[in-house]
Amino acid sequence: MAEFDAADIRRYYDRNTEQFVAFGQGGDLGAIHRAVWGRGVDTLESAFRYVEDRVLEHLRALPDHPGQTHVIDLGCGVGASLCYLADRLPIRGTGLTLSPVQVRHAERHIRETGLSEQVVCLEGDYCAPPDDLPPADLAYAIESFVHGPDPRRFFASCARLIRPDGLLVICDDFRRAATGAAAARMVERFQRGWHLNTLIHPDELLQVADAEGFQHISTRDLTPLLEVGRPRDRLAALFISCFGWLPLDRTRFGHLVGGSALQTCLARGWIGYDLALFRRRA
Repeated sequence: MAEFDAADIRRYYDRNTEQFVAFGQGGDLGAIHRAVWGRGVDTLESAFRYVEDRVLEHLRALPDHPGQTHVIDLGCGVGASLCYLADRLPIRGTGLTLSPVQVRHAERHIRETGLSEQVVCLEGDYCAPPDDLPPADLAYAIESFVHGPDPRRFFASCARLIRPDGLLVICDDFRRAATGAAAARMVERFQRGWHLNTLIHPDELLQVADAEGFQHISTRDLTPLLEVGRPRDRLAALFISCFGWLPLDRTRFGHLVGGSALQTCLARGWIGYDLALFRRRA
């Protein structure tokens, strides 16, 4: 059974989204995921758009078919990723988020970017999506897969949402080989601080995907392209070390505890950040 249910995840984002947007490094862009400094990336904005640019590449490579290409963002945050895609391609975009706070942010962002005819953000659970959603040509989950209650339920839902031969992109944290008490303690602190249920190994991801009807196309390890140990991260770690005696994982500072633990896990190779591509079998 998942440690955090949908109501827990909703409360986590309702409580923290305003901070993520106001104080996060990518808040001005509406990006509440991580910057990736890949090849050709020379600005912070392009680093925050690195994963969306990979999604754009996959969209452009889709075969032509009648009608408008439909894209579903599984855990859409404040809608910035879908707006970025829709501003560059004539897609129809649907975002799903558990958080009504994020829906309000997304609706405002969609209006301000003039994309109300192309993009909609709905309050809903990607493991129990609305029945009337049209099938997706491509669906993606950026740093939202780990919140799901169970990887099988995630892929089973995606099999219903994505048309045969459609694509699924997942970019998220995954376990690496790690032993010892220190590793276990930090991984558990990361999970609790960020409300994660499905922090699994990449091999398990591929097994579950295959069982639910998805062919694995590729996986790229983006961990070396992340910024680890930034000044703000060191300040957060100092804060945690000074006030670690408080039950921070049960307060509004829980995301700081989780973020600090993640930095340690990434630096020591206990967690990796992967971009995986799947195709739904016909």
